[in-house]
Amino acid sequence: MRKVLLLALWGLSLCVYSQNKGDAKMNQFIDNLMQQMTFEEKVGQLNLAASPALMTGTTFTENINEKLTKSQLGAFLNVISPEEQKKAQEIVTTQTRMKIPLLFGLDVIHGYKTIFPIPLALACTWDPALIEKTARRAIVEATSTGINWVYSPMVDISRDPRWGRVAEGAGEDPYLGGLVAKAMIRGIQGDDLSADNTAMACVKHFALYGASEAGKDYNTVDMSRVQMFNYYMEPYKAAVEAGTGSLMTSFNLVEGIPATGNKWLLTDVLRKQWGFDGFIVTDFTSLNEMIDHGMGDLETVTGLALNAGVDMDMAGEAFLTKLAGLVKKGVVKQADIDAACRRVLEAKYKLGLFEDPFRYLKRVGEPLVTPESRALAREAARQSTVLLKNANQTLPLQKKGKIALVGPLMDSQYDMMGTWALTADKKYSITLKEGIKNAVGDNATVLYAKGANIVDDEFIFDKSNFYGFPFVSKDPKSPEELLKEAVEVAKQSDVVVVALGEGNSQSGESASRTNIDLFENQKTLLKELVKTGKPVVLVLFNGRPLTLTWEDENCAAIVEAWAPGSEAGNAVADILFGDYNPSGKITMTFPRSVGQIPIYYNYLNTGRPYVKDGPHKFKANYIDEVNEPLYPFGYGLSYTTFEYGDVKLNSNKMNENGSVEASVTVSNTGNKDGNEIVQLYIRDEVASISRPVKELKGFEKIFLKAGETKTVKFTITADQLKFYNNNIDYVCEPGMFEVMIGKNSQDVKSSKFELVK
Repeated sequence: MRKVLLLALWGLSLCVYSQNKGDAKMNQFIDNLMQQMTFEEKVGQLNLAASPALMTGTTFTENINEKLTKSQLGAFLNVISPEEQKKAQEIVTTQTRMKIPLLFGLDVIHGYKTIFPIPLALACTWDPALIEKTARRAIVEATSTGINWVYSPMVDISRDPRWGRVAEGAGEDPYLGGLVAKAMIRGIQGDDLSADNTAMACVKHFALYGASEAGKDYNTVDMSRVQMFNYYMEPYKAAVEAGTGSLMTSFNLVEGIPATGNKWLLTDVLRKQWGFDGFIVTDFTSLNEMIDHGMGDLETVTGLALNAGVDMDMAGEAFLTKLAGLVKKGVVKQADIDAACRRVLEAKYKLGLFEDPFRYLKRVGEPLVTPESRALAREAARQSTVLLKNANQTLPLQKKGKIALVGPLMDSQYDMMGTWALTADKKYSITLKEGIKNAVGDNATVLYAKGANIVDDEFIFDKSNFYGFPFVSKDPKSPEELLKEAVEVAKQSDVVVVALGEGNSQSGESASRTNIDLFENQKTLLKELVKTGKPVVLVLFNGRPLTLTWEDENCAAIVEAWAPGSEAGNAVADILFGDYNPSGKITMTFPRSVGQIPIYYNYLNTGRPYVKDGPHKFKANYIDEVNEPLYPFGYGLSYTTFEYGDVKLNSNKMNENGSVEASVTVSNTGNKDGNEIVQLYIRDEVASISRPVKELKGFEKIFLKAGETKTVKFTITADQLKFYNNNIDYVCEPGMFEVMIGKNSQDVKSSKFELVK
């Protein structure tokens, strides 16, 4: 009888899913399913196993096959082999009582096989549509190998470039971060989650992870709710509004309680205030790690997590081993376990796994890297690149004469792909050496020399290599030999292009730095090249803003290429030789000194604000450094020049139900066509709490031919004037507002209007 009932239930699933008539059908199906499930089977759905195929944490799950046959796993992460996925799915759908399919998750951050620029670089395009396309392509590739759940996007706001994971986010601004989050989710989830080329997004890390003290990964976070909601929460909320199917907790404390066990955060804010109805998964063993936070033993923190609102435990197996005892003690309610199980089952239903557990394995064998995907990667890398300096129009270079190409990153395939390129294949990676060869052909002579290792310092070298993989290596030649070869090559050339920065493992997770200068041996190389008197073009490959004060003073040109991905070399060569006019603008402030950190554009004024060129004593300023950043938020140069007219408003007053139109003329006053990112900032001059000196509230990317002028218009409504007050009410208050429009957060023109009752 039970077998007949199960067969009927399976048949019902096919019928229900194919009809696709909304939540009522899904609820009926899951009700029927859960009525048949034992307590142990429900708990098994809450257990996420870590495969040893990839190490993205400190452990992996043992006795996997045994757990599969006992219905003790609901999902897998890091199973990248379609064959292994098929075997696991076959076990649960043929050898278990309820035959509930598995989720297969993976960190697909900025590409799968076709690798796109790191997220921080992509944000510098200021192009949500392009970012959505890169996410869509990454998911098309990932789902063709069986992945149906991806731990992306990372939407953490950060003001501290010492934190290595700034590479994974969109930068320091909540408004732009929210737009990027929505674009990524659209690209990942598409219009139909049940399609075999879309996946479920998992937004991370909720919440405040990017505000870790001292820029140290996994570190303490402590802030007021006013700061929390006005600066950090917007991208998470935007992701929920975009319909993300799941969300991951963060490692850090929030108001003294780890995020993974914080009921106010996960239930009161996320579910009750924001209406999130997807499922919540911990980060890798973050549940177990609450023990070290001082929250109690494993049983205690397991109850804390489940009662806070966590639905699935990643890699820690605490739910699997402790929930039964907690229910018996009355610490955890059966109803809450049922609710968690339901949310996991709903995710599987929405992905179409009950209709066909193998649907994501039917496209195995499709080409992953294609001419079209490479073209998209090249375009994304070109638009991500930021021109930081270009003295005397050193760039673009001519495709003639002798060019010296120097540096440890000029021919490093692996380092072009950046952090979190877990599934990347370096054979698809175009280095700068290859890109320049492709660009100049036989028209110029290119001379090569490595010049230096990425790092010589033994302490940093050892920290850059782990799990037995040599992420960073050293040349058999001595540092002195390498340096001598580079100087000799430079002296023979008309111009020197030097590729410096960070290796693949030197930014990203657990790659915090206290000093964000170029590594000392790289700086030595650069100084010797500058001494030759030849113009030096510095090309940076890195995952974070660096302190570049000396470089800015002494290099002829600086190109911030970040970690550009598969088409790195071709894209950067396009920029260097003028086949593409750079238009990227930075989304994190570049400090002059590490002592300025945290540094960000949307700061609060003090009662004694610093005034440039004014008296410095008894003002908020440093005595040993310029107050301003080296490169402000929104900064980036072009091979042409843009001139902005005055900001014009169609009215100097508006009410809460009205709007004001702000306009500005932008002219291309140079001799090249180019793109410009026109940025709108607003300041609330008087409010019930201190408000930032400016906040990004809009932007438009425009293309202007040489000599062309366009008028750019922004409509300002009350929504752009709202903020969270001291009671965490979202309000806009009457008063004066300054409207600023310009090419970056510092270089703006302004006008004012009044918001009246």
